[in-house]
Amino acid sequence: MIMRGYSMYFEDFTIGQVLKANNVKIDKEKILAFAKEYDPLPIHLDEEHARQTGFGGLIAPGVMSFMLVWAEYAKMNIWGDALVAGKQTSITWFAPVYAGDILHGSASVTGKRRKKNNTGVLEIMVEIFNQNGILVITDISKLVIRCRDQAESDVNKKSP
Repeated sequence: MIMRGYSMYFEDFTIGQVLKANNVKIDKEKILAFAKEYDPLPIHLDEEHARQTGFGGLIAPGVMSFMLVWAEYAKMNIWGDALVAGKQTSITWFAPVYAGDILHGSASVTGKRRKKNNTGVLEIMVEIFNQNGILVITDISKLVIRCRDQAESDVNKKSP
């Protein structure tokens, strides 16, 4: 669901606030296509090789798994026009993701810092679990978000 005309500004977020997104199913075809293009390792592309590893089968590229869940948050577009840019991200992988897995994420606001230029930096921690409740990925991202007074200032500049 994309929310147009609505923006959550820096002031609207609170530490501890939790955001949930839609579940994502990992498809074998997506694993193969992504790996062929961006992460062409045998563990992602060669089923025979993958079966002989400690994973026992093809695993999804970690960045792909994270981005499929992150895309669900992006589709929600909770920050609307208030999002200025991404600043930093740090992904940690804990367990493999396989074709057929269903991932769900929980994003929590873990930090806030107002900047002098009428923006603020939000720190968001995303925890991603598979259908068995196993933590497979965490990510800590920092996003630059407009403050409400910056948005009001921008509107006033446009007024005659």
